Amino acid sequence: MDFYGGPVHPSPPFNAPAARRLREALGMAPGHVAYGLAAQYGLRTSAETVIAWERGLATPGERELTALAGVLWCAPGELLAAAGTLREHRMTRDLTVDDLARRLGMTGASYLRMEESGRWRGNEKQSAALCRALDLSAAQFLTATGRDEELAELLSSAVTTRWQAYVRPVAKLVPLDRALIQDVLEQLHTDYQALMVSTLSWSSTGQERSGSTGDAGRGSPRYIQYRGDPPPCDRTHQTPPSPPSGRTALLAKHALACETRPRRPTRPRTSARRAPSSAG
Repeated sequence: MDFYGGPVHPSPPFNAPAARRLREALGMAPGHVAYGLAAQYGLRTSAETVIAWERGLATPGERELTALAGVLWCAPGELLAAAGTLREHRMTRDLTVDDLARRLGMTGASYLRMEESGRWRGNEKQSAALCRALDLSAAQFLTATGRDEELAELLSSAVTTRWQAYVRPVAKLVPLDRALIQDVLEQLHTDYQALMVSTLSWSSTGQERSGSTGDAGRGSPRYIQYRGDPPPCDRTHQTPPSPPSGRTALLAKHALACETRPRRPTRPRTSARRAPSSAG
């Protein structure tokens, strides 16, 4: 069913095995489901169509999905696979466009435009209301609103420069408390800078070892063996890793943790020495 003359949407992620399992649990045949769809919801559906849904050969539309859930005495969300878009999350909660828009304090037409485009443009208050209405985690909110890439760019910049300047931009994207965002950005920055220091230190150590040997071993069989490929000692001369901009999923999970993990205190290394032998 279309709202406000909008375009026809793609079918939701239908969970075919769940539909068959629920029907069989009720002791119903596909013909009984087809009759219920027609009698209760006015949908002319054949038993063959119901079988095709259960085999994954066809997918019910939004109106058919809601009616099928009613016939099978279940919630629409039980007939859906993992939701990813705003529309799928809304259907999982069995909410109409107008119902959800009313909870967010906007018109149905305004919300529908954002749902169709996949780009959320609500303010911080509306974003928090959306998460409550659809029971979205912060990670689900980012995926459903199409903000994954934008967040990854902000996090990549935050770890390489002053992270304090990115608290406000990140808070506009993610409906989380600013104090938590500050803690996460500081932790990301600290971890990345520590990685940079350790990498540069490793490279410097390899360079010193390489310089001490000079060119004496350049003609050795071991060096010729690696012609066209840096020998082991030169492989330590690596360029420091770039900001983790390509690791969107990892950054998002780190940045959206519900709580920051306290660091474990490092134990000082103790070198075990043998006691001098008393014999002799």
